[in-house]
Amino acid sequence: MLILIKELRNVLKKPFGNVYSSLDDLKKSLPKNKPKNSLMISVGDATTKNLLDAGIVPNIGIIDHKIGRKPSKYKIKYRANILYAHNPPGTITDELYKAIAESINLVEKYNSNTLIIVDGEEDLSVLPCILESPNGSLILYGQPDEGVVLVEVDKVKKKAENIIKRFEEVE
Repeated sequence: MLILIKELRNVLKKPFGNVYSSLDDLKKSLPKNKPKNSLMISVGDATTKNLLDAGIVPNIGIIDHKIGRKPSKYKIKYRANILYAHNPPGTITDELYKAIAESINLVEKYNSNTLIIVDGEEDLSVLPCILESPNGSLILYGQPDEGVVLVEVDKVKKKAENIIKRFEEVE
């Protein structure tokens, strides 16, 4: 299990990509032709729900039934395999990492969407998603009080690797 160290909290508050205050602006920025084998991953209940409502269906959605540490009122449903992972706040568990890797495998092998439901907190799942996703993939997550962040994984893999190396590793 990887544990977030205090010094990284401010680093992770900065978005990994461009922030869009509206879904219309975001939609205009999405590539028209997705590279082969690339994925779209949404992280967070509000982000996933808003994308689905806008007709944008992520290959992988990661939710924890919370928004800002409070229970989410959203019922997120779409045709997807469902995986579960336990992941306490401030951590990246092996279980979460494996669920992300398995969901990517399901999409690549069977062209099957996956929803990962996290017992705990899904916030830090953006990092393993960046590291595990094929080139050309996009990750979308909410930036509190600002909008949706669009992450192009090719541009931030090195940064994510350097950040995750600084986490404390425990058995």
